[in-house]
Amino acid sequence: MTSDAERSARKLAKGQSSATSDAILAAVLKSLDDDKAEDVVQIDLRGISEIGDHMVICSGRSTRQVAAISEKLKTRLKDDLGIMSKLEGKGTGDWVLVDTGDVIIHVFRPEVREFYQLDQMWLEPGAPAPSEA
Repeated sequence: MTSDAERSARKLAKGQSSATSDAILAAVLKSLDDDKAEDVVQIDLRGISEIGDHMVICSGRSTRQVAAISEKLKTRLKDDLGIMSKLEGKGTGDWVLVDTGDVIIHVFRPEVREFYQLDQMWLEPGAPAPSEA
């Protein structure tokens, strides 16, 4: 398991931001709140998966809002924390993935989110669904 200190050292060596995953998560959640993302769920992946420390899943009401939420998030992360994130799926606006390395964000239209049920894949068995929480 890689510690935050080791991860930060690797990032600095690559010329990336030294922000911790918790700082990135806080910035992500603030940006999503500012842009009126709905049904925001955060999942702690530490000790569960090596793909990142946190996953955030949220919804936008339309393809336009999904694209705007993800684009603004990418811009804020770059401007505020110096994090260059990757964006996938913005062209269609049904499901956009924003990958910071430590925090993975999925922004869905509600219908698409319901179809894939990504939340349920990562939540612990017996945990309430996001709409029940």
